[in-house]
Amino acid sequence: MKVGWFLHTPFPSSEIHRTLPSRSELLRSVLAADLVGFHTYDYARHFFSACTRIIGLEGTPEGVEDQGKLTRVAAFPIGIDSDRFIRALELPQVQDHMKELKERFAGRKVMLGVDRLDMIKGIPQKILAFEKFLEENPDWRDKVVLLQIAVPTRTDVPEYQKLTSQVHEIVGRINGRFGTLTAVPKHHLDRSLDFHALCALYAVTDVALVTSLRDGMNLVSYEFVACQASKKGVLILSEFAGAAQSLGAGAILVNPWNVSEVASSIGYALNMPADEREKRHHHNFMHVTTHTSQEWAATFVSELNDTIVEARLRTRQIPPLLPIEVAVDRYSQSNNRLLILGFNATLTEPVDTLGRKGSQIKELEPKLRPDLQKPLEKLCDDPKTTIVVLSGSNRSVLDDNFGDYNLWLAAENGMFLRVTRGEWMTTMPENLNMEWVDSVKHVFEYFTERTPRSHFELRETSLIWNYKYADVEFGRLQARDLLQHLWTGPISNASLDVVQGGRSVEVRSVGVTKGAAIDRILGEIVRNKGMKEPIDYVLCIGHFLAKDDDIYTFFEPELPSEVPAPIRPHVPTPVRTSVSKLPVSKSGSRATRLKKQRSFSTIERNTSYPVVGGVLQSMVTDRMSLQEGSSVLDLQGDNYFSCSVARKRSNSRYLLGSSDDVVKLLRELADHS
Repeated sequence: MKVGWFLHTPFPSSEIHRTLPSRSELLRSVLAADLVGFHTYDYARHFFSACTRIIGLEGTPEGVEDQGKLTRVAAFPIGIDSDRFIRALELPQVQDHMKELKERFAGRKVMLGVDRLDMIKGIPQKILAFEKFLEENPDWRDKVVLLQIAVPTRTDVPEYQKLTSQVHEIVGRINGRFGTLTAVPKHHLDRSLDFHALCALYAVTDVALVTSLRDGMNLVSYEFVACQASKKGVLILSEFAGAAQSLGAGAILVNPWNVSEVASSIGYALNMPADEREKRHHHNFMHVTTHTSQEWAATFVSELNDTIVEARLRTRQIPPLLPIEVAVDRYSQSNNRLLILGFNATLTEPVDTLGRKGSQIKELEPKLRPDLQKPLEKLCDDPKTTIVVLSGSNRSVLDDNFGDYNLWLAAENGMFLRVTRGEWMTTMPENLNMEWVDSVKHVFEYFTERTPRSHFELRETSLIWNYKYADVEFGRLQARDLLQHLWTGPISNASLDVVQGGRSVEVRSVGVTKGAAIDRILGEIVRNKGMKEPIDYVLCIGHFLAKDDDIYTFFEPELPSEVPAPIRPHVPTPVRTSVSKLPVSKSGSRATRLKKQRSFSTIERNTSYPVVGGVLQSMVTDRMSLQEGSSVLDLQGDNYFSCSVARKRSNSRYLLGSSDDVVKLLRELADHS
């Protein structure tokens, strides 16, 4: 089904929309459409801002993207059937009306207002401006007439009854002050006119006055222009009407709240030279006759069809949902399983993305979901299953959450490793240069002080500045400025990676990724457990940054070529020979790299982590033999499941919608352990 949603009224600013009790639900309901249309870019901009500030979704030039689903957002200014009005002027009944009106108002300039009797139409402001014009220009009092057509609406509502009384009171005052026995300057009709009479009225008008306080488009201005081919009258148009975006070049734009400005514009319009009137009319007439209602409908439908085609192409690039039953069935048939689990947004409690209800405190102190404790404990007790929690968090966070479980912890993107019953060891290369930390820290401190609700985290191998809970626009500007400071200063000549997350900036040494670390982690696990039977099942789940997506593809080259990974356009299927047993003879084999990369450096004494024999346990002294390394993996293609959590753009094979799906999966696996 194709869904196009068009709003014919102004979309409020985010500051107004955020006051609604159902603000998030309304936005997400609109985003369920394929195409969202507005009359002007201003309204689209307000919608973008509301999506960003209220539900945390960034707007792009194409639209709003939510986990891979793109809702196209664009401006489609509506028009009228201009040919209908132009043809109507040639009809005899319209010509008769025009002749009658010209005779009735001979010798006087005709000003016209056609509106619904509504608060947003600015009728009182229009009449007050006309009154001020007559006060300041006594020579015009018997030379101009204002005809106001006020179509009644919601006559049973007290507020509208009050508006009607207010308008009638001002009209009576003006006619009493400036009228004569034979003529009055203000004619007011509380009713609508038929089409032919309205066309005749448009045709004889010298100045049309549209003073809406807020209007989606206001097509009265279009109708007036379409009927002015011969007279070429002047249009005074409120800048708060959507039509001001289209007809602004030919009209006189005014702020209807500024009565003096409107009164001055009336005088300018009445005295405008003929050549200027003709130029202004020509500009507006060309727009009205080309941007018709038929053109609007055709453009919107065409854009909707194009959006659907583009959406289908994008959908093909999104990983399919994880077939949980298949993953569980393969798990139960395997003898040596490896589960690699992310932590943040995977095993933690969900938090509000915009930091309400104490979510910022929750994120600063991430906690394991209570409903995962029993399934995780059961999985850890299974001798056939090895679990690795691989996270960017520091060691203390993982210790606090997983200290009571029998599993492996890999902190700071795998740079630190320990089995929960052992001591921390490092997988960092011995020559890793960390001299850049202090200078980057100073930059992060500077921007944290100047960006409310931002914070930075100092880790042993990286620094992260997070502005997730800061004002969206201000945070984005500050992040841009921070990057400029980094590139021109502390990291200009350093071998560092700058990783930009959704609303964070991380600086880490080159090569510090989860994918690079898993190779060394796997080698230590095999050595520590004395693993003789090869791993025949791997499940890798996480909400990882794009920089760490290499963890998903780490095992792909080890898969036999006769069982290819699911084909997706943005993840090319590796063409490798079958390596169910790792080769020993080739220097570039996985086993050799496992051996080479296991040269771990020791860590300086840290009071938070007990040491053994003066230093943390080092893996340098006990190397794994080639025979052990060559039997690490015996992985068939249908026994490997890589899943991204709530990130539809990744190199993973499959997708899990949220951490709730992770809970469901781990419960199923625990039941089959």
